[in-house]
Amino acid sequence: MATMFLTWSIVIAVIVLAVQLCVGETSCVFWSTAGYEVQLGSSFEVYCTFNSKCKVSMYRDKTPEKHNEWNSTTIYLNVTNITEKRTYSCRCSCPTCDSCGLDISAGYPPDRPKNVSCIYKILKNESGVVVCTWNRGRDTYLSNKSVLRVRTVSGNHTEGPVLFNVTSTGTKSLSASFSVTRSVQLISVWVQAQNSLGSVESSIINYTLSDIAEMPSKPLLGQPECSSRKCIIKVEQSVRIQHLQIQYRDERQQQWATYADSVLQMNSSQAWSISSLEPYRLYHFRARSKFSTGLWSQWSSNISSWTQEEAPTQALDVWFAPASDSKSMRIYWKEANMFVSSGRILEYTVRVFGTNLSVMANVSADVRNYSVPLCADCEVTVWARNSKGLSPPTTITTLRTKAKHLRDVQATSGNNKITISWRKPETAPTMYLLEWYPEGHMLEELRWVRLDKNVSRTVLTDIKLNECYEGAVYVFCNESSVSRTGFKRVAALESVPNAGPSVQEKVEANKVTITWTKLPRGQRGGCITNYTIYLENNSEELKLYSVPASESTYMIQDLPPAVYNLRMSASNAAGQGPPGQQIKFFIEEDTQLPFVLVCVVAALMVLFLMCLCQSSVIKQRFWEIFQCLMLDVVPDPANSKWAKECTKDKGKMNLQLPSGNSTLTEKEEETILVDVEELFKQSSDTPASVSSQLLPLPSLSPETELYPTLTTYIKSFSHDSESSDHTQTSLDTTVDYISSTGPGIMDDVNQEEEEEFADLHFFPSHNIFIDTLEFGGKLTLDAVKIDCSGFFESA
Repeated sequence: MATMFLTWSIVIAVIVLAVQLCVGETSCVFWSTAGYEVQLGSSFEVYCTFNSKCKVSMYRDKTPEKHNEWNSTTIYLNVTNITEKRTYSCRCSCPTCDSCGLDISAGYPPDRPKNVSCIYKILKNESGVVVCTWNRGRDTYLSNKSVLRVRTVSGNHTEGPVLFNVTSTGTKSLSASFSVTRSVQLISVWVQAQNSLGSVESSIINYTLSDIAEMPSKPLLGQPECSSRKCIIKVEQSVRIQHLQIQYRDERQQQWATYADSVLQMNSSQAWSISSLEPYRLYHFRARSKFSTGLWSQWSSNISSWTQEEAPTQALDVWFAPASDSKSMRIYWKEANMFVSSGRILEYTVRVFGTNLSVMANVSADVRNYSVPLCADCEVTVWARNSKGLSPPTTITTLRTKAKHLRDVQATSGNNKITISWRKPETAPTMYLLEWYPEGHMLEELRWVRLDKNVSRTVLTDIKLNECYEGAVYVFCNESSVSRTGFKRVAALESVPNAGPSVQEKVEANKVTITWTKLPRGQRGGCITNYTIYLENNSEELKLYSVPASESTYMIQDLPPAVYNLRMSASNAAGQGPPGQQIKFFIEEDTQLPFVLVCVVAALMVLFLMCLCQSSVIKQRFWEIFQCLMLDVVPDPANSKWAKECTKDKGKMNLQLPSGNSTLTEKEEETILVDVEELFKQSSDTPASVSSQLLPLPSLSPETELYPTLTTYIKSFSHDSESSDHTQTSLDTTVDYISSTGPGIMDDVNQEEEEEFADLHFFPSHNIFIDTLEFGGKLTLDAVKIDCSGFFESA
């Protein structure tokens, strides 16, 4: 059969070519054994017949293909398993030879139509429209044609079938509509689908209009007018209906709630009241209708409206925590949800009242805490306010007595969550409160939840993965009897820290002090358990030091001189993270003398100086240097107090020995009187030269010092220690200069007088810079002036 079809095709092609040649048309003819549209995956041949003696080639989509020869004027190409649309052509090498070709499309035959259904829409009371839909199946990649066939029955009269053509190449769901009168009792529908590869029909479906008919058009809803708990909606319908269904839901809900589903003879327009709504909610409304029989209409378009506000009816959830400075506390409250608070919160009011504290403040609506001074016996009250008024007050007290602590409070992690459990106390509590927060961030991110007294286990919510948490469980036996049991360092999920701490070093001698800051929360990966310090010297000797996570400083001592490299890493339950940035420091050689050696040298120097001070020559030198340094305090002898008193009492002066047991013996306590004569020149301003023998002074021991205030010129007429008629005057202790006698005078003093005065101490003996005094020459006012030039010359 195929061979016969092929033979006839060739014959026809030759005839066509002969005719074309006769009339002077193209010299090339191209055709396919399967036609222009073929089924996907099929195989066939394409032929090219020509009358030119030039060389001819065959192409597939501009690509040369190896062809076969049928005869001297015809060539062909075998096509196997075609998968898409192809273009085949035949080209001649001669300039006068024409080319020819053919586009071949590949696809599928049409599927049988499925899910055929029809509905009846009544537009007016006398007529309506039937709309039928069906699914045409898979895409055939070819041009398809669907035909809806309808047969109607009115009483004893049958009409049809009436054909309704639908053409589509892409969509799966097709539809067609037609008008019918209300006199039609029965309709029969079926669908025929066809393309170039075949034709199929669906099964016939029979409907009565009572089954599908009398569906009214969808209602139209007007904008609702709402109070706080009720909305009034205007519904419009083009025909008289017997049933109306109105549904509503707020924006948080997924399911619709049905308000009304039956009415009687609703006219074209009517208002409906929807009650039992909540204040300050955004509600969505929709409606549909139907006649006494038949189908419901389509849902109307959704309309939305807010109900009005009411004063909040629910109290806030309030908690407090002491601040880290121990001088203040922070009051917390949870956000007043606008659905619970019956309106938009405008502000919060906080009142703290105690023995020594009274605070009243209004806080912005976007704030959830407020700080006040620490108060141990205060009453804290918080309100929320919207445009309609204040919420009920929430009052807590800071005055608390300690209840028994919970036992076995455990915090465990697993399945990306944290579970807190505890053993119930012996005394039945009234309530539990669980608080939690990221480690070190209590004041900023405190969370809490109140739990029923019968609960002994709960799962934390509002937590982040790879975050370390801590918190506590509170047991309330009454409003003021509370205990707190804490838990620390638990994470829902942990990963290895992704960085090391930032380190700073301080080198002192042969030790180094390391300080670091905690890793940022995003780099910890959970709860840090410890830090590891890597210390490497220039000899590549590596030492490790482990430090607890609670520390932030560490000291390494007794380091030998070298160049050191230091790094630091952090670890948690998941593992050890990478080391941080490397730092370099130096330990240098200690060139200073040891402290003990310095102390020994200093002690030797002090001992050596003390030995030097025992020499009279060195003491004299030190005294002379000291006097040179005090040049500016040497007074003028002529203006001294002693000189002025001598002018008043001419000829006599009382010299009195120093009193006290430290300078005189008991034998010499009685006053010794000495007669003196003072000679003056004719001028009263200047004293005369001494012409008589001066009073001999007793020889002084090395320990005896000159009394620093004896400053007069005296002459002795006689010196009898026992029977002198003259009285010995006491020394004036306010005079600035010391009198002196020459060495010759001192030689004339007899032995008795020397022995008598041997034990008298006129001057203090504690000055180590003055040795035995030597007297020479006569003492004048000019002579007592100190001149240091001689000292430096002799030195």
